[in-house]
Amino acid sequence: MDIAVPPPARVSFVGAGPGAPDLLTLRGVERLQQADVVVHDALVPARLLDAVNPAAERIAVAREDRGEGDPGTATGMLLVRLATQGRTVVRLKGGDPAVFARLSEELEPLRQAGIAVELVPGVTAALAAAAAAGLPLTSREAASSLTIVTGREADDKPSGLDFGTLAALPGTISVYMGVEQVARWSRGLLAAGRRGDEPVTIVSRCSWPDQRIGRTTLAECAAGFARHGWRSPAVVIVGAGGPPLNQPGPLGGCRVLVTRPAGQHDEVDSLVREAGGECLHVPVVSIVDPPSWQPLDEAIGRADGYDWIVFASANGVRSFLRRLRAAGRDARALGTARLAAIGPATRRELEHAGLVCDLVPDTFRSEGLAAALAGTVRRGRFLLVRADKGREVLRRDLQALGHHVDEVTAYCSRPLDTLDDDILSMVDDLPIDWIMVTSSSIAEASARLFGERMRRWKIASISPVTTAAVVTSGLRPTVEADQATVEGLVAAMVGWHAGMARATQPAESTKPADAAPPGDG
Repeated sequence: MDIAVPPPARVSFVGAGPGAPDLLTLRGVERLQQADVVVHDALVPARLLDAVNPAAERIAVAREDRGEGDPGTATGMLLVRLATQGRTVVRLKGGDPAVFARLSEELEPLRQAGIAVELVPGVTAALAAAAAAGLPLTSREAASSLTIVTGREADDKPSGLDFGTLAALPGTISVYMGVEQVARWSRGLLAAGRRGDEPVTIVSRCSWPDQRIGRTTLAECAAGFARHGWRSPAVVIVGAGGPPLNQPGPLGGCRVLVTRPAGQHDEVDSLVREAGGECLHVPVVSIVDPPSWQPLDEAIGRADGYDWIVFASANGVRSFLRRLRAAGRDARALGTARLAAIGPATRRELEHAGLVCDLVPDTFRSEGLAAALAGTVRRGRFLLVRADKGREVLRRDLQALGHHVDEVTAYCSRPLDTLDDDILSMVDDLPIDWIMVTSSSIAEASARLFGERMRRWKIASISPVTTAAVVTSGLRPTVEADQATVEGLVAAMVGWHAGMARATQPAESTKPADAAPPGDG
């Protein structure tokens, strides 16, 4: 009889980077997807945990000493206990595991227990902050070294920073955890000979939605923290001068409030970031399963009897394919049915699953899709895969032409009743330039949940239907996308800023280039 032998115990320490999910390394993502249990810093952003195996247990641990012994040692003992149970353990730590992360304290119990350890590096805060601020940390002319120091040392550490040695180094200093003791370390560097006018860059909450970047001097650094309220965690870069490498894009300095459901903002993030802006994600609707899967499951069972299967959203594609797999079936179950998508994002979702999309209308609305499908078949059979709420245009127009149409609900969109007080406080504390509304339900929920705040923001609407919902709520969009896509929406915002820039430029002189100056002749 074979006896199951548990795998050898091993713990992978994975660097989470500064916080943005797209700064997590590929190996880090791989380890998170393989994990049975993930022990993570309590401050690791929830979005980053989306990469974790959904079946894995998640355990949050605090890094602060709460008077119950060394927290690093306590976490190390927890890792020993989990690893000796035969589970695949990942310890997810902010930044890089080896840089100011209590790694030694957590490793010691594992070493004593003889448990193998793997270190997966992460993007440490100094590098991420310099990239965010567009600064070179070293240069051949002025900064031949980079020194990383902590601005907050252990209470029982006797020596402290050697400011004399630090000040004498011909390079850049990056200060971690320096917010609370900014006056102490900035005075120490000044007393040791660093110039008071030396440039200082502060990156607060690097790569988080509420990231802030400030610039000051070493002499004014402490006063700047008090005046501007730069929040922890913050990285302070001393000595990296010169103009930022990053040239601001057309949305440079803009913060865009994205209200799409959780997990559906990556494409928007990328487009806004490429244009120079930043996104803050506050979903106002959630995507949930329909009350019953039976209608969709039955439609999938007879899918090969349709001429067209029409998807009104990427969410519908995902739910349809999930139920197809749950039934133990694959694309062969669709027979000769052709596939239509309302727009490019829905088409990409089909193609990502290895399916060919046969039709996307020129106009990414129900009217455009109905017109494109109308003449493809005579008295055809259509299956419309859609949300529980939506316009009836597509079904009505196809039926008016004599086609047979079945509609099935693949998911439900539910507006949130309220927003947490801490989310509203964050929205109030941060300067919001734009709010993106990508459906009529999102427009209605946004108006209700944000109230008068929306009158202070520029509103970007994705389509005429969405615009109508915004107007019904007593508001007026600043821009409307020419094409009902997130690409079109970002392009509309960029176009608005370009128009404003042109409007503020001085009018060009109409005098002919060869005109004689006054008084000549």
